[in-house]
Amino acid sequence: MDPLVERVLQGEKSALARVISRIENREPQAVALLDELFLHQKAAPRIGVTGPPGAGKSTLVTGLIRILREQGHRVGVVAVDPTSPFSGGAVLGDRVRMNEVALDPGVFIRSMATRGSLGGLASTSREVCEALDAFGSDRILLETVGVGQSELDVAQAADSTVVVVVPESGDSVQALKAGLMEIADIFVVNKADREGADRMVHDLESALSLKNWKDRWKPPVLKTVASRGEGIREVNEALERHAAWQLETGQLSHRRRESVGARILELTREAVTRAVLAKAGRPELEARVDAVLKGVESPYRAAERWAAELLDTANAPSP
Repeated sequence: MDPLVERVLQGEKSALARVISRIENREPQAVALLDELFLHQKAAPRIGVTGPPGAGKSTLVTGLIRILREQGHRVGVVAVDPTSPFSGGAVLGDRVRMNEVALDPGVFIRSMATRGSLGGLASTSREVCEALDAFGSDRILLETVGVGQSELDVAQAADSTVVVVVPESGDSVQALKAGLMEIADIFVVNKADREGADRMVHDLESALSLKNWKDRWKPPVLKTVASRGEGIREVNEALERHAAWQLETGQLSHRRRESVGARILELTREAVTRAVLAKAGRPELEARVDAVLKGVESPYRAAERWAAELLDTANAPSP
């Protein structure tokens, strides 16, 4: 066993931080580390928290951490922050907002930069969750960057997804559009002490009532004032009910199977792309770019032709 992996399994936070840095930087030894860590996972529940910027996701997550720690859980947090335009790293806003629980020995918080990823999570968020699982975190929280309606990656990475919205005008329309309705297992109307909270709850419940929920989980709509700790226990209880329902119905194994399948396809695409560029070289790509720019062929035809040529080469008998 790699000594660094052994230290992670023994609960050493500094070793975990080093492993995560290697994963984020895609260092050559990262895959070997992940291979070893994967064998020591315990399938810890993963809870995704997403929603528009300013909805209070970090405050809600902080409240959930407190409750989970009261229950004796070890908590791992992946907080995805915008990428700094200067350093390329995370802005660390979430880490600062969670500072009051960050020093708890039973909590490990990692802020990650999006680094160009558009799905709300960083490109290596799921790998970091695997490291947290092997480390011994028995509850893992993923907080997305808060870019709005494109945060759909979290639905594949998490077992339960909490969508946080606020009463302000426009959020009602945003919450009902483009996928957020589809990925939510629990809706939270945060900052519910503001005007319009009841209308927001009504709008969400009305939209949910239009669907047939027979044999399916119907997302509850809950109100919180996370800054005062109000309603967070109810959110945690709803998460526990959702987890129990998934176990009873077999949805948890189905969801995880779908997630693993999607992840394998994604990693395969990345590996094939790297292999193609390594084998063919950048000039081959540039030649095809030139052909497209000159109007010789479309990018769709160029891609299909290149793929066919690569497959023919791969299938050709060895001399």
